[in-house]
Amino acid sequence: MIMLMKKLCRWLGVSLCVCLGWRGDAASNIVLILADDLGYGEVGFTGQTKIKTPHLDRMAERGAVLREFYAGAPVCGPSRTSLMYGQHCGHAPIRGNPAWTASGKKPVMSPDADVFSKALQKAGYTTGLFGKWGLNEVFTHPETGAGSGHPLLQGFDEFVGFNTHMEAHTHWPDTVWDGYAKIDLSGGVKKGNWQRRDTYVDDLFTEKALDFMTRQAAGEKPFFLFLSLVAPHKGYTVPDESRAEYERLGWPPSDPVKGHYEMDKNRHATYAGMISRLDMQVGEVMNKLQELGIAENTLVLFTSDNGPEWSDQFFHSSGPFRGRKRSVTEGGIRTPTVVVWPGRIQAGRVLDTPFAFWDLYPTFCELAETDAPLNSDGISFLPLLLGNMEDQILHEVFYWEFNEKQGPLQAIRFEQYKALRVWNWEASKLSKVQIYDLSKDPGETKDLALENPLLVQRAEALFATVRSPNPEWPLVPHSRVESKRISP
Repeated sequence: MIMLMKKLCRWLGVSLCVCLGWRGDAASNIVLILADDLGYGEVGFTGQTKIKTPHLDRMAERGAVLREFYAGAPVCGPSRTSLMYGQHCGHAPIRGNPAWTASGKKPVMSPDADVFSKALQKAGYTTGLFGKWGLNEVFTHPETGAGSGHPLLQGFDEFVGFNTHMEAHTHWPDTVWDGYAKIDLSGGVKKGNWQRRDTYVDDLFTEKALDFMTRQAAGEKPFFLFLSLVAPHKGYTVPDESRAEYERLGWPPSDPVKGHYEMDKNRHATYAGMISRLDMQVGEVMNKLQELGIAENTLVLFTSDNGPEWSDQFFHSSGPFRGRKRSVTEGGIRTPTVVVWPGRIQAGRVLDTPFAFWDLYPTFCELAETDAPLNSDGISFLPLLLGNMEDQILHEVFYWEFNEKQGPLQAIRFEQYKALRVWNWEASKLSKVQIYDLSKDPGETKDLALENPLLVQRAEALFATVRSPNPEWPLVPHSRVESKRISP
């Protein structure tokens, strides 16, 4: 109740400013850059030493690093749902990837879904999405391929990218969507799945994003750019020039594994090249903002949708944390995150206050000086970014779950403590609560449950109340429904 009253007071304050027509300055542009499966430890500003990320490191020098920022989930579908809806996995309508519903039916976004892109569009922003969407699984229009989850029906004015989850599993596609139509990238020669074609798709998405910014900078309306890159998702491949500098270093060989994904030879060099190329694309966006003269009026936030898929320890991809993608331990959900806003966010700050994907909706609304939804689990962290901690509301609880493969898994963070529950296959129920003190044990190595029964009681009470039931993602194991690539 206390948290609800605090959120209501902040919402009323923003609403009053909007009703009175007050703006301190011209509305700020917003740029969100999202990597796919980039681990916490895979960039220079979090300690990576083998992979070069000079542009992201420069962002960290010019802005603020959010050292305790979390994805919405440990895999992309529910994480991106949490991002768009401003809700954690205990409340969001999509809580798993599309092949993992209990019924076998693909999840569908509602036509009246309350997502932040619509809120920004209503606030006068021109909105563009370039890259992986992955939330439009069910096509209902045979000619356009539009379903209710299509980005142009969910608050975006422009869209070039991948509609579905499975489409985004290749870095060299034959086609991508441009609005309701498809762009042919094959050059007239169709190749087998996952083989190299003419266009490395993140290059295309970055090119479209730069063009969008250039056109919007000449107008009078603020813009929101969502650049949703596919790298470094599995299917490890990159243009030769991005891999070449790493191939000369004599790293141990790691040949590609055939199967659903085909990969370039020498995976270590390829993977590092993918991340460095992603970094180069981030640099192109930052340089374009400077070139257009709009950097000072643009907030840029970079993060990743979940932890790393990469499995060996060569790059220490999860940093100091345990687990990776598909885990609700810190390695699966804590993301490398940096925010830049010249003249507004003090350069070189490192912030340890925890926030998560579901906080972006109210944060963007506060930037746009428009109403944030009352049903959001999020809190605007704009005061934190601007150095106004006396105005910053803090979370009482964070929640995550995972409903695939070895799941269900659950995690709660309250204060400095992390509580976990995993499925006990022998007892056919969720396990007893595990408790970790992240302030002393960020690697979650020492379970404190036996010696802290009161903390266990608090965690059990939170687990019992933080989640609403959802028939498609019950907290029991269920079989995967094999998904087929959709080609409408």
